[in-house]
Amino acid sequence: MLSKSYTNLLDLASGNFPVMMREKKRLPRVMTVPVDISELDDDQANSVASDVPSSVIQDRIIIVANQLPVKAKRRPDNKGWSFSWDDDSLFFHIKDGLPEEMEVLYVGSLRADIDASEQDDVSQILLEKFKCVPAFLPPDILSKYYHGFCKQHLWPLFHYMLPFAADHGGRFDRSFWEAYVAANKIFSQKVIEVINPEDDYVWIHDYHLMVLPTFLRRRFIKLRMGFFLHSPFPSSEIYRTLPVREEILKALLNADLIGFHTFDYARHFLSCCSRILGLEYQSKRGYIGLEYYGRTIGIKIMPVGIHMGQIQSVLKLADKEWRVSELRQQFEGKTVLLGVDDMDIFKGVNLKLLAMEQMLKQHPKWQGRAVMVQIANPPRGKGRDLEEIQAEIHASCKRINETFGGPGYEPIVFIDRPVTLSERAAYYTVAECLVVTAVRDGMNLTPYEYIVCREGVPGPGSSSKSSGPKKSMLVVSEFIGCSPSLSGAIRINPWNIESTAEALNEAISMADPEKQLRHEKHYKYVSMHDVAYWSRSFFQDLERNCKDHFRRRCWGIGLSFGFRVVALDPNFRKLSIDVIVSSYLRCKSRAIFFDYDGTIIPQATMNKKPSERVLSIINTLCADDKNTVFLVSGRARYSLGDWFSPCARLGIAAEHGYFMRRSANEEWEICGLGNEFGWMQIAEPVMQLYTESTDGSSIEKKESALVWHHRDADPGFGSSQAKEMLDHLESVLANEPVTVKSGQFIVEVKPQGVSKGVIAEKILTSMSEKGRQVDFILCIGDDRSDEDMFEAIGSATSSGILSSSASVFACTVGQKPSKAKYYLDDTSEVIMMLGELAEALDIPGPNMGSSP
Repeated sequence: MLSKSYTNLLDLASGNFPVMMREKKRLPRVMTVPVDISELDDDQANSVASDVPSSVIQDRIIIVANQLPVKAKRRPDNKGWSFSWDDDSLFFHIKDGLPEEMEVLYVGSLRADIDASEQDDVSQILLEKFKCVPAFLPPDILSKYYHGFCKQHLWPLFHYMLPFAADHGGRFDRSFWEAYVAANKIFSQKVIEVINPEDDYVWIHDYHLMVLPTFLRRRFIKLRMGFFLHSPFPSSEIYRTLPVREEILKALLNADLIGFHTFDYARHFLSCCSRILGLEYQSKRGYIGLEYYGRTIGIKIMPVGIHMGQIQSVLKLADKEWRVSELRQQFEGKTVLLGVDDMDIFKGVNLKLLAMEQMLKQHPKWQGRAVMVQIANPPRGKGRDLEEIQAEIHASCKRINETFGGPGYEPIVFIDRPVTLSERAAYYTVAECLVVTAVRDGMNLTPYEYIVCREGVPGPGSSSKSSGPKKSMLVVSEFIGCSPSLSGAIRINPWNIESTAEALNEAISMADPEKQLRHEKHYKYVSMHDVAYWSRSFFQDLERNCKDHFRRRCWGIGLSFGFRVVALDPNFRKLSIDVIVSSYLRCKSRAIFFDYDGTIIPQATMNKKPSERVLSIINTLCADDKNTVFLVSGRARYSLGDWFSPCARLGIAAEHGYFMRRSANEEWEICGLGNEFGWMQIAEPVMQLYTESTDGSSIEKKESALVWHHRDADPGFGSSQAKEMLDHLESVLANEPVTVKSGQFIVEVKPQGVSKGVIAEKILTSMSEKGRQVDFILCIGDDRSDEDMFEAIGSATSSGILSSSASVFACTVGQKPSKAKYYLDDTSEVIMMLGELAEALDIPGPNMGSSP
């Protein structure tokens, strides 16, 4: 029988999210408010941040990961299960960095196969004794979700492996993606069963659950939610090959804070957001933020650490359990190099063996003396690629041992079985050097474990408080996440076998004082930046990023993975046609200002001329004696004058107000402060230089301004060039009477004192001086330059230029942060609204009245 999650898969694919709360609950919900937050966010309750007392006094965090930090074992009598904490799980140790009073709840799957008849009992035990909520995935979904989409698509791609051939990596399988979505939905249902959306934080982990933020955000639009990626994030050239690239990016952007181990991974993610979604990020006071529909998504860069207490407790047992002295005896007279890796195609184990072979060839002195101990943990995935690399590794071990080995000496000791932390600690203790040659790895904490073990295990004959300097050496790949943190390590390109071989020789040949200094530097960093430090830092940033959640007004819009939350000022709302028409009819002196591109005509359209309907509506509005209508645009005056020639009574302010005419019968007047344009001879060659080196960019030359456009250029390069050009122009034009500004895909140089706000204020002042003080004003625009108009209207109200009882409608196009108090969704709604105003009164004739 198929699960309900699976049968709803077609709904998900078509964009219809079922109401999850209708499904049967197995666990008690811990809800203080029995409704969705969005239901509370109405006119009577602009904020849900809580004047309402909660039954939960302290905050709680729900940690969601693919697997719970719990071990499950069938009882010896085969009746039921026994459970214990998994001390090796990173997620179990996250609580050490959180506030002491904070309750921690875990949601994830179990490693054991629990029969359906036992799942309710297991769930109850785990909730009561471990505060864990298990998510049981049906076998058909589990296989396609984990071994399919996660391990055959995401894992290889995130480690820079493209599926060039069907039998290597595998072609994209849509059914795997559907299973991934279904599995994430099941996890979301388990979170929803226990969540208290007012008091809880949610922290989601790793690539297994990258679309989970959308499910939770759709249900609770003000939920405080973070996500941390523990794997690499590939460059945009690699990531863009993923057929569901936009769905995953948009899902992640429903989190409030997204964490990465290194700056490289964060940079690649931001580049993907720029190239695929057109989003730009900003860095302010050390914090990186990504603006997305009025929300600021924080980007956190913080490598995870190890749990010092756990390793130090293991160190006390290492001598007893694994008899380090026996290992010392086994390798007496030998220099041990150690590798500890998962059996994985990306760990570069064979490259390490080849480098060891090369070192023995190049430096014969190490033959008979140097030993590479390679511990290979069991593989987590499966497939042809893994089988091939295993065969290569075993062949290399056999060849090297046959070539360089002898009685009592094997240069390669290969341990191909599960190894506990206690046993690893013993090998760390006797190894002079740790070698990590992964070709790509998210973090890799093995070097951290090695450093702590080398610090903490006393030598033979020493007391438990071992005295004397410690030493250790690291040879690490530059392609792993911990590499930037280990400045004393010898960093290598694992693909360069000869260079890696020289690094191995250098590491074991280095003088002891140098090894000691490097070890001290590493130990200081590792001991200070442990897992508690990491989780504390992430949670503090999550708190900071979410502090205004319940004070903001939010809307959820979009279907399926296009769903996003628009966060706006509580007073910001959609312009009501009925309300504005009612005010329009009551008032006697009206001013109407509107922008052109993006307001009357869509930005994306190729034909920029106004339609007959637009011209008809504007003519009707202009014909009313009570109206003063102005088109305020950045476009050149002759283009606007030609296009709107049928509108004889329309006022036009061109080039952001540098030129203005009050009607077609009047001459253009210059409203700018200066009419000297010698600065163009300085600015234009600079712009030309950047245009020639930036494919897709262009220069627009106006009478009063120069504009450099880079909308069609590569997003990353165009943005970078624009920033550099801005600095360059500000420098060379420092003594000129001009302003250099950046806008949406533009850099503009124009005379000082010219803006849409200045021209709007000039028109309103002129009307007031002629005894026509405005009591109704409508101002519509879509971009940054229009924000100047909205600000000027606010100032005019407070300065008395407008009537104290004036009806003011400042309206932006699109739901986004703005100084306007109203919005309309798009240009079609703008035209519809203007049409309603035009039809609100019967106009006696086209020639009545005069412009101010």
